Amino acid sequence: MTHVPAGPRSAARSRRHRGRRGVVRNAPLRTHWLLLSVLLLTLCAALLIQGYTQHMFGISDDSAPSRPGPAGRVPAAVAHGGPVIDAAAVPARTARPRPHTIALTFDDGPDPVWTPKILAVLRRHHVHATFFVVGTQVAAHPELVRRILADGHQIGIHTFTHADLGAVPGWQRSLELREAQLALAGATGRTSSLLRPPYSSVNDALDDREWTAVRDAGRDGYLTVLTTLDSEDWQRPGVDRIVANATPHGTGGQILLMHDAGGDRSQTVAALDRLLPRLTARGFTFGTVSDTVGIRQPMSRATARDHWLGVGLLATLTGSAWALRVLGWLLYAAGGLAVLRAIAVVIAAKRHVRGRGVPWGDPVTAPVSVIVPAYNESAGIEAAVRSLLASDHPVEIIVVDDGSTDGTADLVESLRLPYVRVIRQRNAGKPAALNTGIAAATCDLLVMVDGDTVFEPDAVRLLVQPFADPRVGAVSGNAKVINRRGLLGRWQHIEYVVGFNLDRRLFDLAECMPTVPGAVGAFRREALLRVGGVSDATLAEDTDLTMALCRDGWRVVYEEDAVAWTEAPASLGALWRQRYRWCYGTLQAMWKHRGAMVQTGAAGKLGRRGLVYLLLFQVLLPLLAPVVDVFAVYGLVFLDPVRILGLWLGFLVLQAAMGAYAFRLDGERTGPLWSLPLQQFVYRQLMYLVVIQSVVTAVAGSRLRWQRMERYGSLRVPPRPVEYAPVPQPQPVPAPEPGGPTHIADAWAYEARSATGADDVTYLRSGETPGLGGGDRQAGPWDQDGGR
Repeated sequence: MTHVPAGPRSAARSRRHRGRRGVVRNAPLRTHWLLLSVLLLTLCAALLIQGYTQHMFGISDDSAPSRPGPAGRVPAAVAHGGPVIDAAAVPARTARPRPHTIALTFDDGPDPVWTPKILAVLRRHHVHATFFVVGTQVAAHPELVRRILADGHQIGIHTFTHADLGAVPGWQRSLELREAQLALAGATGRTSSLLRPPYSSVNDALDDREWTAVRDAGRDGYLTVLTTLDSEDWQRPGVDRIVANATPHGTGGQILLMHDAGGDRSQTVAALDRLLPRLTARGFTFGTVSDTVGIRQPMSRATARDHWLGVGLLATLTGSAWALRVLGWLLYAAGGLAVLRAIAVVIAAKRHVRGRGVPWGDPVTAPVSVIVPAYNESAGIEAAVRSLLASDHPVEIIVVDDGSTDGTADLVESLRLPYVRVIRQRNAGKPAALNTGIAAATCDLLVMVDGDTVFEPDAVRLLVQPFADPRVGAVSGNAKVINRRGLLGRWQHIEYVVGFNLDRRLFDLAECMPTVPGAVGAFRREALLRVGGVSDATLAEDTDLTMALCRDGWRVVYEEDAVAWTEAPASLGALWRQRYRWCYGTLQAMWKHRGAMVQTGAAGKLGRRGLVYLLLFQVLLPLLAPVVDVFAVYGLVFLDPVRILGLWLGFLVLQAAMGAYAFRLDGERTGPLWSLPLQQFVYRQLMYLVVIQSVVTAVAGSRLRWQRMERYGSLRVPPRPVEYAPVPQPQPVPAPEPGGPTHIADAWAYEARSATGADDVTYLRSGETPGLGGGDRQAGPWDQDGGR
């Protein structure tokens, strides 16, 4: 047992470190959640507005609703009276256009294509008309409404969303008329008392429901304008047919219905150009509704309140339209990134599998120092240490107790296991514990393992084989979740197998591995020395260290057969804290090593491949992914739910296919994949929020404190799920005999010499100074500090 104090240089360096950063906010932010909530509510409101205005009703053919219904409450004076109805009067009054006059009316506009063409025809023939406008169209094209008025035409209301007033409840009828009036006031500063209900026609077609709507509108001050002559241009029957339908059979006054929006109105434009001179030649005159009927001017100046409310309404509708447009762009981006990632990782995994059987070189049999940083790991440290000691490769185990308060060090010492050393130090964090272990290690190859991880017997041996290639500086192993029971455990198991391991195969192939996980990773001592050991500048010390190795020119590879089992968080709160630290630390490491983007060689591969991949698929894609869910909900409510469900199922099938392939590569049973659909509703949302929280925290300049995960004592050495072909290996080290070697390297060399009779076996003698390995090795900068 060794006690390592925090050296004076470490303390001084820590003070200088704080001095450089100045005052640091360690408390978690709260205001950004308020801001995020406000943005989310604003987005939801914008989508609701857009969904209601664009998809609840919408412009359709005038014959769309089915009209049959009782008409017993419709007054006879209305049913057989004129097309202009004053329902507020008692009894209701009606009016007709004067003989030889035609009130030309256009519904459903304004339309940016057809309204200007119809205005041009009217201007050419010196004719004025009445345009019944839809509020949403007014909001979309306010300049056209102003142009209609500027040309001397009249405007009436055609509801806000082209809703069937007879089919909606009273509150919605009031909303439709009020919002349409505000849209007109906001666009022109004027209001109108003329109303044409959508899908209306002649007087005797009114039923009781429609009469109720007409009567309610009359109480609000509206004159309802029906028709006497329907050109039926909405059916697009041809120019000749439209002209024939619009031609009166006698000399009585008419209110003629045509359309300037709602579809292709080219036939309407052509028919109008032919109809106007023909009817003029027959002695008819054209005018607005008020001119032909002889009523007072229906348009008046809007109050200042209504005008500004209308301006606000137009701005809201414009903003909601842009929000939906941007949402659509983000949806395409998210979908494209998801498909691109799926294609990339599957292709890379296939190529990685094909190269798996190629040996790295001669078998690596050199002993390994295993460093186990431990802080309050008493729940699982015994299982972790015993699994390492059972390795079929020579190991020494160094447990660095980083100021534990639960008796972790005492527990390990009480086991009295051979080749296991315990080093105690005051609590200084995981990077400091790792550096202490590196300084005390005696071997050239180091394995770093978390205290909540157990190794397979062959994991160490397989993990160090890539070091046969002198270019390899670090090796990532395959971490698996041991506590898989329950939905949360299954979801994390899926993420480890599908997300982490598929990505590592791609990173290995592209030579840009960004992370060797702290749970199972091996390192070459020389590589660690060259980058200055493990830095405490980020919360993701494993990612920071791996990126530093890549930038130093070392290759980092993935050995999927080196399996270790780790405890995953068993509660949503613990999972949040773990992933928040991981994500925030990764962002810190990416920013710290951003210079790799412009470097060459191995550093350039990390920057332009690894960092770009992380930015796109681990930062940007999670930030965009909620767009898919928001749009899915929007689509289910306002769009075609069958199509939306089909798209969602398509993405789910893509994820399931990736999962099945990744599980097969890892030798795992595909049973847990049944929970994949449920993962979309809870787990994935949590991961989105983690990324959002991390990005906001990073942008705000706040720092997180180290957050340790709760241990559950579920560690054990599970049976290996896949059987691999045996490889000839040296036998495990027996316990040291009295008078025999006491150092792990001595023991293995002693056994090798005894078995072979060789006299030229060189090994480290236990009397040599351990330091960074004894002999003629160079001391690292942390030796004088007593640990970082």
